[in-house]
Amino acid sequence: MNSTPVTIAQALQGLTATGLPRLEAQMLLLHVLNQPTRARAWLLTHDGEPLPAAAAQRLAALAERRRAGEPIAYLVGQKAFHGLTLQVDARVLDPRDDTETLVDWALELLPTTTAANARASASVLDLGTGSGAIALAVAQQRPHARVTAVDASADALAVAGANAQRLGLPVAMRHGSWFAPVAGERFDLILSNPPYIAEGDAHLPALAHEPRQALVSGADGLDDLRHIIAHAQAHLCAGGWLLLEHGWDQADAVQGLLHAAGFKQVQSRRDLGGQPRCTGGQWAE
Repeated sequence: MNSTPVTIAQALQGLTATGLPRLEAQMLLLHVLNQPTRARAWLLTHDGEPLPAAAAQRLAALAERRRAGEPIAYLVGQKAFHGLTLQVDARVLDPRDDTETLVDWALELLPTTTAANARASASVLDLGTGSGAIALAVAQQRPHARVTAVDASADALAVAGANAQRLGLPVAMRHGSWFAPVAGERFDLILSNPPYIAEGDAHLPALAHEPRQALVSGADGLDDLRHIIAHAQAHLCAGGWLLLEHGWDQADAVQGLLHAAGFKQVQSRRDLGGQPRCTGGQWAE
Protein backbone atom coordinates (compact mmCIF):
# COMPACT_ATOMS: atom_id res chain seq x y z
CA MET A 1 0.00 0.00 0.00
CA ASN A 2 1.35 3.42 -0.96
CA SER A 3 2.07 5.75 1.93
CA THR A 4 0.77 9.29 1.93
CA PRO A 5 3.49 11.64 0.61
CA VAL A 6 4.86 14.19 3.04
CA THR A 7 4.22 17.84 2.45
CA ILE A 8 6.96 20.38 1.79
CA ALA A 9 6.52 21.71 5.33
CA GLN A 10 6.84 18.22 6.81
CA ALA A 11 9.95 17.53 4.74
CA LEU A 12 11.53 20.73 6.03
CA GLN A 13 10.65 19.80 9.60
CA GLY A 14 12.13 16.34 9.10
CA LEU A 15 15.43 17.75 7.84
CA THR A 16 15.83 20.16 10.74
CA ALA A 17 14.94 17.40 13.19
CA THR A 18 17.99 15.46 11.99
CA GLY A 19 20.27 18.39 12.77
CA LEU A 20 20.47 20.30 9.50
CA PRO A 21 20.35 24.09 9.93
CA ARG A 22 17.03 25.48 8.71
CA LEU A 23 18.61 27.62 6.00
CA GLU A 24 20.52 24.65 4.57
CA ALA A 25 17.41 22.48 4.70
CA GLN A 26 15.49 25.15 2.81
CA MET A 27 18.22 25.38 0.17
CA LEU A 28 18.21 21.62 -0.38
CA LEU A 29 14.43 21.54 -0.63
CA LEU A 30 14.38 24.37 -3.16
CA HIS A 31 17.12 22.68 -5.16
CA VAL A 32 15.30 19.35 -5.52
CA LEU A 33 12.12 21.24 -6.43
CA ASN A 34 13.99 23.13 -9.19
CA GLN A 35 13.48 26.48 -7.51
CA PRO A 36 16.13 29.18 -6.95
CA THR A 37 17.89 28.47 -3.66
CA ARG A 38 17.20 32.02 -2.49
CA ALA A 39 13.43 31.70 -2.98
CA ARG A 40 12.61 30.83 0.62
CA ALA A 41 9.30 32.71 0.37
CA TRP A 42 8.24 30.11 -2.23
CA LEU A 43 8.43 27.41 0.41
CA LEU A 44 6.02 29.32 2.64
CA THR A 45 3.45 29.73 -0.11
CA HIS A 46 3.70 26.06 -1.13
CA ASP A 47 4.33 24.40 2.25
CA GLY A 48 1.12 22.36 2.14
CA GLU A 49 1.87 20.78 -1.22
CA PRO A 50 3.08 17.17 -1.39
CA LEU A 51 6.76 16.56 -2.03
CA PRO A 52 7.06 14.47 -5.23
CA ALA A 53 8.56 11.01 -4.69
CA ALA A 54 11.55 11.66 -6.98
CA ALA A 55 12.31 14.93 -5.18
CA ALA A 56 12.04 13.17 -1.82
CA GLN A 57 14.60 10.58 -2.89
CA ARG A 58 17.01 13.24 -4.12
CA LEU A 59 16.48 15.21 -0.93
CA ALA A 60 17.29 12.24 1.29
CA ALA A 61 20.51 11.55 -0.63
CA LEU A 62 21.64 15.17 -0.52
CA ALA A 63 20.84 15.50 3.18
CA GLU A 64 22.94 12.42 3.91
CA ARG A 65 25.86 13.89 1.98
CA ARG A 66 25.50 17.19 3.85
CA ARG A 67 25.49 15.43 7.21
CA ALA A 68 28.71 13.73 6.09
CA GLY A 69 30.31 17.16 5.74
CA GLU A 70 30.02 17.92 2.03
CA PRO A 71 29.64 21.68 1.49
CA ILE A 72 26.11 22.84 0.74
CA ALA A 73 27.46 24.76 -2.26
CA TYR A 74 28.61 21.50 -3.87
CA LEU A 75 25.22 19.90 -3.29
CA VAL A 76 23.23 22.70 -4.92
CA GLY A 77 25.97 23.55 -7.44
CA GLN A 78 26.22 27.24 -6.70
CA LYS A 79 27.30 29.86 -4.18
CA ALA A 80 26.47 33.53 -3.77
CA PHE A 81 29.58 35.70 -3.52
CA HIS A 82 29.75 39.51 -3.51
CA GLY A 83 26.51 39.83 -5.44
CA LEU A 84 27.36 37.13 -7.98
CA THR A 85 25.98 33.61 -8.24
CA LEU A 86 28.91 31.30 -8.96
CA GLN A 87 28.70 27.71 -10.13
CA VAL A 88 30.92 25.55 -7.92
CA ASP A 89 31.73 21.90 -7.42
CA ALA A 90 34.41 19.71 -5.84
CA ARG A 91 37.05 20.94 -8.32
CA VAL A 92 37.27 24.26 -6.43
CA LEU A 93 37.05 25.61 -2.90
CA ASP A 94 33.66 26.63 -1.61
CA PRO A 95 33.97 30.47 -1.68
CA ARG A 96 33.83 31.89 1.85
CA ASP A 97 31.98 35.03 2.84
CA ASP A 98 35.11 36.23 4.64
CA THR A 99 36.92 36.45 1.28
CA GLU A 100 34.63 39.36 0.40
CA THR A 101 36.90 41.35 2.74
CA LEU A 102 39.69 40.98 0.18
CA VAL A 103 37.41 42.10 -2.67
CA ASP A 104 36.17 45.13 -0.72
CA TRP A 105 39.74 46.23 -0.06
CA ALA A 106 40.63 45.79 -3.73
CA LEU A 107 37.66 47.90 -4.79
CA GLU A 108 38.81 50.71 -2.50
CA LEU A 109 42.08 50.79 -4.44
CA LEU A 110 40.39 50.75 -7.85
CA PRO A 111 38.51 53.99 -8.66
CA THR A 112 35.11 53.84 -10.30
CA THR A 113 35.84 56.54 -12.88
CA THR A 114 38.16 56.76 -15.86
CA ALA A 115 39.72 60.07 -14.88
CA ALA A 116 43.09 60.66 -16.52
CA ASN A 117 44.96 60.26 -13.26
CA ALA A 118 42.87 57.38 -11.91
CA ARG A 119 43.56 53.68 -12.06
CA ALA A 120 40.10 52.67 -13.18
CA SER A 121 41.79 50.90 -16.09
CA ALA A 122 44.31 49.32 -13.74
CA SER A 123 45.64 45.83 -14.36
CA VAL A 124 44.63 43.29 -11.70
CA LEU A 125 46.02 39.79 -11.10
CA ASP A 126 44.19 37.13 -9.08
CA LEU A 127 46.51 34.26 -8.11
CA GLY A 128 44.91 30.88 -7.39
CA THR A 129 41.52 31.96 -8.67
CA GLY A 130 39.62 28.70 -8.02
CA SER A 131 35.99 29.34 -8.95
CA GLY A 132 36.97 32.82 -10.13
CA ALA A 133 35.19 34.44 -7.19
CA ILE A 134 37.69 37.25 -6.50
CA ALA A 135 38.55 38.05 -10.11
CA LEU A 136 34.92 38.04 -11.24
CA ALA A 137 33.72 40.17 -8.34
CA VAL A 138 36.38 42.78 -9.15
CA ALA A 139 35.59 42.64 -12.86
CA GLN A 140 31.88 43.08 -12.18
CA GLN A 141 32.37 46.10 -9.93
CA ARG A 142 35.22 47.71 -11.91
CA PRO A 143 34.46 47.01 -15.60
CA HIS A 144 37.31 49.24 -16.79
CA ALA A 145 39.93 47.18 -14.93
CA ARG A 146 41.89 44.57 -16.88
CA VAL A 147 41.64 41.41 -14.78
CA THR A 148 43.77 38.29 -15.18
CA ALA A 149 43.17 35.08 -13.21
CA VAL A 150 45.73 32.29 -12.70
CA ASP A 151 45.36 28.78 -11.34
CA ALA A 152 47.62 25.73 -11.36
CA SER A 153 44.60 23.44 -11.61
CA ALA A 154 43.16 23.05 -15.09
CA ASP A 155 39.95 21.76 -13.50
CA ALA A 156 39.61 24.87 -11.35
CA LEU A 157 40.33 27.11 -14.31
CA ALA A 158 37.57 25.37 -16.26
CA VAL A 159 35.12 26.25 -13.47
CA ALA A 160 36.33 29.87 -13.38
CA GLY A 161 36.16 30.16 -17.16
CA ALA A 162 32.62 28.80 -17.25
CA ASN A 163 31.57 31.29 -14.57
CA ALA A 164 33.16 34.16 -16.48
CA GLN A 165 31.39 33.16 -19.69
CA ARG A 166 28.02 32.70 -18.01
CA LEU A 167 28.29 36.06 -16.24
CA GLY A 168 29.65 37.84 -19.31
CA LEU A 169 32.72 39.14 -17.49
CA PRO A 170 35.96 39.56 -19.50
CA VAL A 171 38.58 37.95 -17.24
CA ALA A 172 41.70 36.51 -18.89
CA MET A 173 42.31 32.97 -17.63
CA ARG A 174 45.90 31.65 -17.40
CA HIS A 175 46.95 28.11 -16.48
CA GLY A 176 50.05 27.64 -14.37
CA SER A 177 51.65 27.95 -10.96
CA TRP A 178 51.52 31.37 -9.34
CA PHE A 179 53.49 33.91 -11.43
CA ALA A 180 54.71 31.49 -14.11
CA PRO A 181 51.89 32.25 -16.60
CA VAL A 182 52.48 36.03 -16.34
CA ALA A 183 56.28 36.10 -16.67
CA GLY A 184 57.46 39.56 -17.64
CA GLU A 185 54.11 41.22 -16.90
CA ARG A 186 53.41 43.84 -14.24
CA PHE A 187 50.17 44.72 -12.50
CA ASP A 188 48.78 47.58 -10.46
CA LEU A 189 47.10 45.22 -8.02
CA ILE A 190 47.82 41.59 -7.13
CA LEU A 191 45.27 39.63 -5.10
CA SER A 192 45.42 36.10 -3.72
CA ASN A 193 43.57 33.78 -1.41
CA PRO A 194 46.25 31.06 -1.42
CA PRO A 195 46.41 27.84 0.60
CA TYR A 196 47.26 28.78 4.19
CA ILE A 197 46.36 25.81 6.40
CA ALA A 198 49.21 23.97 8.09
CA GLU A 199 49.84 20.27 7.57
CA GLY A 200 48.15 18.39 10.39
CA ASP A 201 45.78 21.24 11.28
CA ALA A 202 42.86 20.04 13.37
CA HIS A 203 40.38 21.67 10.96
CA LEU A 204 41.44 19.61 7.92
CA PRO A 205 39.15 16.61 8.54
CA ALA A 206 36.14 18.95 8.33
CA LEU A 207 37.39 20.11 4.92
CA ALA A 208 37.94 16.63 3.49
CA HIS A 209 35.52 17.20 0.61
CA GLU A 210 37.41 20.23 -0.74
CA PRO A 211 40.59 20.07 -2.89
CA ARG A 212 43.53 19.62 -0.51
CA GLN A 213 45.97 21.40 -2.83
CA ALA A 214 43.91 24.55 -2.41
CA LEU A 215 44.02 24.35 1.39
CA VAL A 216 47.37 23.14 2.72
CA SER A 217 50.69 24.99 2.51
CA GLY A 218 53.55 23.46 4.44
CA ALA A 219 54.26 22.87 8.10
CA ASP A 220 53.12 26.34 9.21
CA GLY A 221 50.67 27.14 6.40
CA LEU A 222 52.84 29.98 5.10
CA ASP A 223 54.79 28.37 2.24
CA ASP A 224 52.63 29.77 -0.58
CA LEU A 225 52.30 33.16 1.10
CA ARG A 226 56.10 33.32 1.35
CA HIS A 227 56.45 32.46 -2.34
CA ILE A 228 53.93 35.06 -3.48
CA ILE A 229 55.45 37.82 -1.35
CA ALA A 230 59.00 36.96 -2.45
CA HIS A 231 58.11 37.14 -6.17
CA ALA A 232 55.43 39.83 -6.22
CA GLN A 233 57.84 42.77 -6.56
CA ALA A 234 58.88 41.63 -10.04
CA HIS A 235 55.24 41.74 -11.13
CA LEU A 236 54.05 44.97 -9.50
CA CYS A 237 54.06 48.42 -11.04
CA ALA A 238 55.56 51.19 -8.93
CA GLY A 239 52.94 52.08 -6.34
CA GLY A 240 51.08 48.81 -6.88
CA TRP A 241 49.50 46.83 -4.06
CA LEU A 242 49.66 43.20 -2.97
CA LEU A 243 46.64 42.01 -0.94
CA LEU A 244 46.56 38.53 0.63
CA GLU A 245 44.01 36.49 2.52
CA HIS A 246 45.37 34.31 5.34
CA GLY A 247 44.41 32.46 8.50
CA TRP A 248 42.95 34.31 11.46
CA ASP A 249 46.22 33.91 13.42
CA GLN A 250 48.68 34.66 10.60
CA ALA A 251 48.40 38.45 10.25
CA ASP A 252 51.55 39.22 12.26
CA ALA A 253 53.58 36.68 10.30
CA VAL A 254 52.36 37.99 6.93
CA GLN A 255 52.98 41.58 7.97
CA GLY A 256 56.52 40.59 8.91
CA LEU A 257 57.08 38.94 5.53
CA LEU A 258 55.82 42.02 3.69
CA HIS A 259 58.00 44.38 5.73
CA ALA A 260 61.04 42.17 5.15
CA ALA A 261 60.38 42.16 1.40
CA GLY A 262 60.34 45.97 1.29
CA PHE A 263 56.61 46.70 1.13
CA LYS A 264 55.28 49.95 2.59
CA GLN A 265 51.95 50.87 4.22
CA VAL A 266 51.64 47.29 5.46
CA GLN A 267 48.28 46.77 7.16
CA SER A 268 45.58 44.17 7.86
CA ARG A 269 41.80 44.08 7.50
CA ARG A 270 39.28 42.18 9.61
CA ASP A 271 36.66 39.76 8.32
CA LEU A 272 32.95 39.59 9.16
CA GLY A 273 33.76 37.85 12.44
CA GLY A 274 36.25 40.52 13.49
CA GLN A 275 39.33 38.38 12.83
CA PRO A 276 42.36 39.80 10.95
CA ARG A 277 41.81 38.02 7.63
CA CYS A 278 43.68 40.01 4.94
CA THR A 279 47.05 41.73 4.91
CA GLY A 280 48.61 43.86 2.22
CA GLY A 281 51.23 46.41 1.35
CA GLN A 282 52.31 48.82 -1.37
CA TRP A 283 55.36 48.38 -3.58
CA ALA A 284 56.79 51.89 -3.73
CA GLU A 285 60.01 51.32 -5.70
